[in-house]
Amino acid sequence: MTHARTALVTGAARGIGAATARRLAKDGYAVAVVDLDEAACEVVAGEIRHAGGSALGVGIDVTDAEQVEAGVRRVADELGPPVVLVNNAGVIRDNLIFRMSESDWDSVINVHLRGAFLMTRACQAHMTTASFGRIVNLSSSSAQGNRGQANYSAAKAGLQGFTKTLAIELGRFGVTANAVAPGFIQTDMTAATAKRIGVSFEDFLEHAASQTPVGRVGQPDDIAATISFLCSEEAGFVSGQVIYVAGGPLD
Repeated sequence: MTHARTALVTGAARGIGAATARRLAKDGYAVAVVDLDEAACEVVAGEIRHAGGSALGVGIDVTDAEQVEAGVRRVADELGPPVVLVNNAGVIRDNLIFRMSESDWDSVINVHLRGAFLMTRACQAHMTTASFGRIVNLSSSSAQGNRGQANYSAAKAGLQGFTKTLAIELGRFGVTANAVAPGFIQTDMTAATAKRIGVSFEDFLEHAASQTPVGRVGQPDDIAATISFLCSEEAGFVSGQVIYVAGGPLD
């Protein structure tokens, strides 16, 4: 019996990350559910195992190089070499530029960009050894600019350049790299944004839906489905792309 390939998803304790972990498990991957809080990761990993899949919850601070290296080694030892990596971990520290502190800037840049770099560096050796790899980085429609998100927009735009460079460097080894850029998705993070600007989440969702051509807001499973395709064998000729999953075209 051949063993399932192993996928590692960061920021996977909730929201888009959790939906992606569940979807990749359904696709037949063994899944490492990675987030800051290992207990929260184990909840999602337990759901996957209960459904008949293989999963491991691993607590990793993606900005900490030693934790990343140790965590990826643990995943390789306990689940198998991670040849699929979804860099989804993210935080928001929204503020207008004149109110934005250095820590607001640094925390967002570090989690998104440093985190994606460290995780990719740690996992790519497993991919090149296997002559197969899939890297999916979570960008955002905010990469094109969004009021109050100079830090987040810069990080998400940076991930697009990072993705294209990975595609160029790793393609000869059978590794693809793509970015998925969600539009408005109903998650804890967008609920926090609504609270910050002082509107009810229901009104926030209703307004967002009214601005979206398909007439609804996105759900985490919408993003997980696109990630699922990009991680598949069939997507081997798709690399270096940024796919906006936003319910319509962006200007």
